[in-house]
Amino acid sequence: MELNGAEILVRCLEEQNVDCVFGYPGGAVLYIYDAIFKQNQFKHILVRHEQAAVHAADAYSRVNPGKVGVALVTSGPGLTNAVTGIATAYMDSIPLVVISGQVGSHMIGEDAFQECDAIGVTRPCVKHNFLVRDVKDLANVMRKAFHIARTGRPGPVLVDIPKDVSANRCKYTPMTEPISLRSYNPIEKGHTGQIKKAAQLLAQASRPMIYVGGGAILSNASAECRELIRLLNAPCVSTLMGLGAVNADLPNFLGLVGMHGLYEANLAMQNSDVLIAIGARFDDRVVANVADFSSVPRKVIHIDIDPSSISKRVVADIPIVGNAKDVLQELNAILQEGSFLSKQNTKALSKWWDQINEWRGKKCLDYQPSDTVIKPQFVIETLHKVTNGDAYICSDVGQHQMWAAQYYGFKDPRKWLNSGGLGTMGVGLPYGIGVCASKNDAPVAVITGDGSIQMNIQELATCTQYGLAPKIICLNNRFLGMVRQWQELEYERRYSESYMESIPDFVQLMKAYGHVGILVTKPSEVEPALREAFYGEHKDKLVFLDIRTDREQNVWPMVQAGKGLSQILLGPDVENKG
Repeated sequence: MELNGAEILVRCLEEQNVDCVFGYPGGAVLYIYDAIFKQNQFKHILVRHEQAAVHAADAYSRVNPGKVGVALVTSGPGLTNAVTGIATAYMDSIPLVVISGQVGSHMIGEDAFQECDAIGVTRPCVKHNFLVRDVKDLANVMRKAFHIARTGRPGPVLVDIPKDVSANRCKYTPMTEPISLRSYNPIEKGHTGQIKKAAQLLAQASRPMIYVGGGAILSNASAECRELIRLLNAPCVSTLMGLGAVNADLPNFLGLVGMHGLYEANLAMQNSDVLIAIGARFDDRVVANVADFSSVPRKVIHIDIDPSSISKRVVADIPIVGNAKDVLQELNAILQEGSFLSKQNTKALSKWWDQINEWRGKKCLDYQPSDTVIKPQFVIETLHKVTNGDAYICSDVGQHQMWAAQYYGFKDPRKWLNSGGLGTMGVGLPYGIGVCASKNDAPVAVITGDGSIQMNIQELATCTQYGLAPKIICLNNRFLGMVRQWQELEYERRYSESYMESIPDFVQLMKAYGHVGILVTKPSEVEPALREAFYGEHKDKLVFLDIRTDREQNVWPMVQAGKGLSQILLGPDVENKG
């Protein structure tokens, strides 16, 4: 059958089982929007800014294993507005297909109205990108885009479609077999010889450590991580992106590691003698000072599907390229079937746990409670209590992000959404939209601050239009909190442009958008307000909790930039305990 390019695009989305597209129309994509209007296989959510479209598609992908989020934007400013969302997904290895309109093929390079070089602009922050020059190539390009986005190390793929390509017609042939690319064959299975070496090293370790990153979640390897912990009885730490891969209630789980990691997690990571990294990058927020980290003799096993990530910052003694789930399944089977575990040095392991429990005794997350001032940590703890730890937590970026990571206690993978790599303020509300669009009955909480929420606050209108009802918990300290914290600690309290002098009345603003706003000013009001938001008469509505928190509360513990993991600063509430 003969179809125009826009109709072919819609058929390709149907082939890929896409059930939701986030986008914003414009001149270069009008043929595509016309084709969307005529179909009923997937829904389209109209955002108010293209950045939010990509963030929402990103969140949709994060919470739905196997799904690839899809965003649709027009040419020129539509594409440039989307770049922040694309870069955010790229840094966190999230599978996306972003479709951008382009001026007509004959006008490319002539500085036409709303033209920009989408391929050049996005090249540094996509896994791959395509410019479709001929409508006959469109179906094959779309199939390649989805295949590249979801396989290997996932990531965003851009497909740039000139307006004439979406209008031109050609024969459409449905997909009959999965796409394969001769030049692109990511390794899934790890090298068995390397895995056996890893098993032997882990079994003989005196101070083993399991270091879990976002790759464990992306590969759906949560069960395998937990089984490895059980087999070895080893401690485990997590990156910001890896939270939820291991149940926070598990005795072996030491918590977040790195700049705002827990005291016991950082010291155990630093002092381990055999470290297995699972889908983690040893990035600067975890291992700021590589020289200091490498000064402690240890053997490093590094599992990652992306060979370029292995030994990039910390040299691996046993590199294993492969999908984390496949590699761990084989590793666990080898440990169970072989005689490795019978050789474990149980005495040394017991001594290792004694040391870890001594570090745990510091209780580094303790803070001074108050009957008069709302502590942000208390809000997160209460949120966990009210939701029983079952909510999808969509965090913006800043102090509130770190408190959520430290205090919520994630039980399951894919329920913690945050911008880990790029650190993008403004992601929280669009993330909430992406989750609500696919998880209709699940509790969804957006944890934000008075700075971050205003980055994409226009998406409240999107929520109104589609009846999306995330609960927004705004830890309002009237500061750009993380900036202020650094200015306090590093710049002698010179609070240069970190104080927000003109904050809207959020309660009244919610009314203007058709939502519910609740002002919370006392600690005694926090739990009732949260229960009202999630389970009260407004449970089916978007509820914004404007919670006025302690203005100068800092995130502790903290490893300052360039310091080693053992050079961890504890907050005054912990230090003053003696």
